[in-house]
Parts: sequence; C-alpha cells; structure tokens
Amino acid sequence: MLKPIKTKQECSKALERVYNLMQKEIIPNSIESDELEYLSKLIKEFESKEYKLPKPQHN
Repeated sequence: MLKPIKTKQECSKALERVYNLMQKEIIPNSIESDELEYLSKLIKEFESKEYKLPKPQHN
C-alpha cells in the first residue's frame, strides 16, 4: 500500500522502486504503471517540502 513519504530513508526506498519499475517494459494502465505514477507524485511532494528552493530576488 502506498502512503505519504515522511523521511529521507522512505524517499530513498521509493526512488529505488521507481528506478526498478522504469527498467521494465510496463504496460500502460497496469498496476505497475499506476504504482510508478503514484510513487512519482509522492516523491515530488516530499522533495518539494524537504528541499525548498529560495524565492528569486527581484531587483
């Protein structure tokens, strides 16, 4: 079951799973393609909170 990523360790495991899924020939709309999509979204959400970029300075 997929759940929100809360730690860097969980993110690392999710990235490893994404890598493994990307090495396969995944059929669109399959369980694996859905898993890849959900994991990607969860990773993006975690990284956007964990690694905040500074706001650009306007002169």
